[in-house]
Amino acid sequence: MAVRFAGALKELRIHLCQTNQQSAGVRDFIQKYYVGLKKENPKFPILIRECSGVQPRVWARYDRGVEMSESLSDFTSDQVLQIIQKLNSV
Repeated sequence: MAVRFAGALKELRIHLCQTNQQSAGVRDFIQKYYVGLKKENPKFPILIRECSGVQPRVWARYDRGVEMSESLSDFTSDQVLQIIQKLNSV
């Protein structure tokens, strides 16, 4: 799993709940893939935001302040990775 962030993508923000079932795949994604992503992209900002009761979502910020977001509710860790790869290729 090697994802290099490049091009117009400038930042990723991942919002999740520490306890709800809808965020289980996102929590699993962080445990499985976060360290590898940071090793491949040491200076790229990947922000993890935890808040009780929030629905899991990823936000991608691009050049000129353009933002896109995708719901991660009830996704597996591999599905979360696929969404991040998709946002990277926009």
